[in-house]
Amino acid sequence: MTPASPSVFALIDGVLPSASRISPAVNAVFLALLLTSAALVAALTIAIVYFLIRYRRGSPAPRPRLKIAIWKFEATWIVGTTVVFLGFFFWGARIYLRMAKVPAGAMEIAVIGRQWMWDIRHQDGRRELAELHVPVNQPIALRMTSEDVIHSFAVPAFRLKQDVVPGKTVLAWFEATVPGSYPIFCDQYCGTKHAEMGGRVIVQTPEDYAAWLATGAGADSAETRGRALFVRYGCAGCHAGNSSVRAPRLEGLAGRDVPVEDGKIVTADDAYLRDSILLPNKHVTAGYAAVMPSYQGVIPEGDVLDLLAYLKSLASENPPALNSSAP
Repeated sequence: MTPASPSVFALIDGVLPSASRISPAVNAVFLALLLTSAALVAALTIAIVYFLIRYRRGSPAPRPRLKIAIWKFEATWIVGTTVVFLGFFFWGARIYLRMAKVPAGAMEIAVIGRQWMWDIRHQDGRRELAELHVPVNQPIALRMTSEDVIHSFAVPAFRLKQDVVPGKTVLAWFEATVPGSYPIFCDQYCGTKHAEMGGRVIVQTPEDYAAWLATGAGADSAETRGRALFVRYGCAGCHAGNSSVRAPRLEGLAGRDVPVEDGKIVTADDAYLRDSILLPNKHVTAGYAAVMPSYQGVIPEGDVLDLLAYLKSLASENPPALNSSAP
């Protein structure tokens, strides 16, 4: 398949700027699909018009019997279109997998959608509303959730769109390649002020980003806030090392395999840690009673993200066994 000419890409960039690492790949598959579809529609239209005119009623055009079986035409059409479809499928799948896999070393930022704003929290404690400052050529991992209804975080210039659903944490990433200001939209109708739920990503050079960081000190980091919330919500009463209550220890838990009551082994990823807070009876650790109360509807989404950051920061070179009752 012949790729689209550079002039076509320039035209697309003039209408919708490409400002991320993944944008050229998305543009390429989109334009190839668009041009292939247009060529097919044009060929079918020309053929239809030609046959309508040439073989209209009363036309003297000869109408000999076909010398080839109809099924051969049908088989050729089906096989040909299937091959083209599979080509686009695998091409798009490769790009999708690139978009789904967060690169190592990405800067993590929390994004909380709520009616009708984006609450953006940096790891150093800085908080922005409807604005996101990032350095150029740095992968950014967005850990996103919603506090009320379904929202969709979209930055067209980055070819980024990610739905955020209440009760679920999702990851998306981008790497901006061109300094500038790029609009953020909510691409999912979320209520009466949906059209006002916007913002902007401000991509800065390393020097400008360092200057922005120097303009004001951030608040407590996500881990520090999470540690305070761990105590405030009473988690430390059972899970702290000096607690008299027999509960699973949390040091070194994140990322480990955990045996649960039904005999299965689950990985303590973000989804597991979140469920352990909000839906503790979903995965009861083997050897422990299901006595932990549910915090669903009690802890807001922003606090959940801070608690997750704190739990993932807990590390121990020799963490105790999960079924150990030792303090």
